[in-house]
Amino acid sequence: MFQSIMSNISLYAIPVLLIGIPLYGYIKKVRVYEVFVEGAKDGFNTAVRIIPYLVAMLAAIGIFRASGAMDFVVKIFTPVTNLIGMPAEILPMGIMRSLSGGGAQGMMVELFETYGADSLIGRMASVAMGSTETTMYVIAVYFGSVKISQTRHAISVGLLVDLISLISAVIITNLVF
Repeated sequence: MFQSIMSNISLYAIPVLLIGIPLYGYIKKVRVYEVFVEGAKDGFNTAVRIIPYLVAMLAAIGIFRASGAMDFVVKIFTPVTNLIGMPAEILPMGIMRSLSGGGAQGMMVELFETYGADSLIGRMASVAMGSTETTMYVIAVYFGSVKISQTRHAISVGLLVDLISLISAVIITNLVF
């Protein structure tokens, strides 16, 4: 029942948004195309400004993975993941999700290829991917691009929320599937 409801919602969500947003803009007398083009220009300028921060972050992620630090962290936390019902195979993707969305997506595809997209691991990886954020990426790229150097509590709170989201994804996946 739940899956059929979600399937019907997802079937109509994108068409409703693609028609609804311009229609709403038209009703509110907003010049939708011009506003879109102006936003695209700003987006391009922002993309150019964040390139150095993006390259630095991707290099750091590569070093983290190549050094074996990821495997070491997974080995340490495997007993904890077993306690909450999370297969250890999900943890590297959960860690990577805080660092890089693309890296986490690649790891999720590897999980799909190994265990199947409809397996518990595949479904848990999917829910975790959609429920967590790329905290370190956001801090490095977006804070760096606007010259914020004092992140205060942003990193600790962001990583805590990522952990809570990952645990929630595990619990919800175990309950629903």
